[in-house]
Amino acid sequence: MKKVALVILAAGNSSRMENDIKQLLPWNKTTLLEHTIKEALSSEADAVFVVLGANYEKINSKLNEENYSIINNRNWSIGLGSSIAFAVNHINKTIEKCEVVLIVLADQPFLGMEHYNSLIEAYKKSSEKLAATEYGTKKGVPAIFGKKYFDKLTNLEEDFGAKHILATVNASVIKGNTTDVDTIEVYNDLFRNLKL
Repeated sequence: MKKVALVILAAGNSSRMENDIKQLLPWNKTTLLEHTIKEALSSEADAVFVVLGANYEKINSKLNEENYSIINNRNWSIGLGSSIAFAVNHINKTIEKCEVVLIVLADQPFLGMEHYNSLIEAYKKSSEKLAATEYGTKKGVPAIFGKKYFDKLTNLEEDFGAKHILATVNASVIKGNTTDVDTIEVYNDLFRNLKL
């Protein structure tokens, strides 16, 4: 199999988290972002990239960048699509023979190494060279894309990411706990219930 680059999208400004920076919230003896990085590094991916943007200096200062790369999307405010495009462009320029990109979010702590590996396995068997996560009747990230989608990914701009690509292709689908930490209320409920 060709090289797999795993991209963690963590460039948002946590607008619904009151005064907290979501990526730095405590989670499982570390932070939400570091938890996702750890899971990514434990997966079968060949390289891991973290896309930062809002609060870059504060978040970057908390990371050690050991065995992964941090890239700064200065156009993060355009939306999720811009971070995907930025990451894929960066990967195209820096990793030789990378033909697969696995895109994950930093705020889905229940989707980790096992889910990422399941997507990689599904990709290997997919004639469309694409596998995604099930959201009821829809498909979303984490999702893994073959090289033939790179041009479309590098041209994304809006805030709905790669949804339209996933909607138009018969991708393999993997189930998982897609709970995302999108508000401080959700985080507090999860934190209390899990006693992290």
